[in-house]
Amino acid sequence: MNRRQLIATTLGLSAAAISGVPAAGATMTFEEAVAASRAPLRAGTRDRELVRFATLASNSHNTQPWIFSAHGNEIAIAPDFARRCPAVDPDDHHLFVSLGCAAENLILAASTLGWRATPVIDGDRIVITLEEAPPVTWALAAAIPARQCTRATYDGKPVAPEILRRLEDACREPDVTAILLTERTAIAGVTDYVLAGNSAQMRDRAFMRELVSWIRFNEAEALATMDGLFAPASGNPSLPSWLARPLLNLFFTESGENKKYREQLASSAGIMVLAADRSDKSHWIAVGRACQRFGLQATALGLKYSFVNQPVEVAALRPQFAASLDLGGRRPDIVMRFGAGPDLPRSPRRPPDAVMRA
Repeated sequence: MNRRQLIATTLGLSAAAISGVPAAGATMTFEEAVAASRAPLRAGTRDRELVRFATLASNSHNTQPWIFSAHGNEIAIAPDFARRCPAVDPDDHHLFVSLGCAAENLILAASTLGWRATPVIDGDRIVITLEEAPPVTWALAAAIPARQCTRATYDGKPVAPEILRRLEDACREPDVTAILLTERTAIAGVTDYVLAGNSAQMRDRAFMRELVSWIRFNEAEALATMDGLFAPASGNPSLPSWLARPLLNLFFTESGENKKYREQLASSAGIMVLAADRSDKSHWIAVGRACQRFGLQATALGLKYSFVNQPVEVAALRPQFAASLDLGGRRPDIVMRFGAGPDLPRSPRRPPDAVMRA
């Protein structure tokens, strides 16, 4: 039992209060809403189903910063700048990476329904044209409902060379370099940058305000918005907001978080870093596509993964991190750790009707 669970138990809170599950009579419970968003792909309403699978993509802070529109055989994905995070992502880098992740999910899902999907970058939008084609069975597409970022300690065991090769292959994307690190000294080197970045972020009041604004402490909060960082998905207990918010300053500390990241990275089988040849929106989208395939391939292989992006999010740290990876003038875009680990609760996703526009 960790400290938060101990406090909840000591206070004698009811199960309903701790869990935050809506009272009987609510239209849908949190668990039902998550299950509905991750239901198997159906061939019925094509556009709505493809958008539903696209929204299961990885995205920064689970802000789900996208707007979809469908006309004929075209589906467009546009940024929702109302959901941007200026403190952690001032140039919208993560936002456009997130759009690339969503596009990759949609493209893979479309192929299983008998549609060849061709994406084109049109300004800030990704326009995907669908053409009829024989259905294709993809292990990566099948992994879409199961994929999640698992912020937990893994088992510390290495993975087989063949699995490493398949993870590298999943990241193959024009103008994107994948750097796979499995040696303990290399992982320790990245860990130093992660901890330095985490310390800088936790001392940044704007960053902390923004981060906390996206935390959903219990099922009721998460169900109300269907977005954000669901606390149990990071291994924390579900607590009522009136209790969790005051406790946050006590337990969410720089030293505590650095200890957690050090343990998580030490337990990982490896780290994957993605870096595009150029730093612009189209290349960030390409990074997103490679990033999403990595997560899906890891899932299909029975592995877990999560992001440790602090070295690329702290601008003052980024050039040093790039130099440590021999990237020259290129920007490191994404840092992910992977390994065998436990299942955690799923994060929510907004339904297609909430993200589709005419």
